[in-house]
Amino acid sequence: AAIRGCVTGLPTDPRQNTAGTALLSLRKALGLQHGFELVLHKGIALGSGMGGSAASCVAALVAANALLAQPLPREALYGFALDGEAVASGSRHGDNLGSMLLGGLVLATHERLLRIEVPAAWHCALVHPHVVLETRKARAALAGHYQLDEFVAQSSNLALVLAGCYRSDAALVREGLKDVLVEPRRAPLIPNFARVKQAALDHRALGASISGAGPSVFGWYDNRSDAEAASVAMRAAFAEAGLDSDAWVSPVNGPAAALIDSIEAAA
Repeated sequence: AAIRGCVTGLPTDPRQNTAGTALLSLRKALGLQHGFELVLHKGIALGSGMGGSAASCVAALVAANALLAQPLPREALYGFALDGEAVASGSRHGDNLGSMLLGGLVLATHERLLRIEVPAAWHCALVHPHVVLETRKARAALAGHYQLDEFVAQSSNLALVLAGCYRSDAALVREGLKDVLVEPRRAPLIPNFARVKQAALDHRALGASISGAGPSVFGWYDNRSDAEAASVAMRAAFAEAGLDSDAWVSPVNGPAAALIDSIEAAA
């Protein structure tokens, strides 16, 4: 019905909107005779690399699911969320959807979600510079061939990160949290990226890289204090390039999307 907040120029036609498409998919699958009136309050900038489209999609599904006579388990909402995300990104990928549906770190395939427990003390610092990175440019940067040894290195890094998470071993994560495929190609699109990343690493990050397609940058830490200090330093590095920025610090093992209010509570 309406879109408010920091992004308003999005289609309200549900077939062209990620949240609307997800609800249409839910409605069709369950054979619902009623529809939903949806008002989106956007709090994530467009093209920020922070999963804004997935956030809208999951929020709509969680809210609609709560209105059903027999609400579905979270995992059952995943397919509908994939349908919605495809409208925004052009493909059914669940990297952001999984974490929003289940909370924390989630391995997302096309068929299932697997939540990966990490120590409660581990935190992430995320800094979003006030600059727009066009999706077209971000995707174009990845065009071209990759060498087999690059894929082998990236697979090894991923294995180290997963093993480190399962074993609560920060040293393993620090060894593996490196992007040798995407970061080298997209880094030139983000002003002062090298300095921002170094600021994150200088505060004992387990690793740091580009969030999503960018331009946001993140760092992982084994405690909140280092993450807080790093977020300040990372913002200062963006400021060196003349860019304002926003920063957030939160647990890696963070919460899933949840109802803030309900019809019963409002009544």
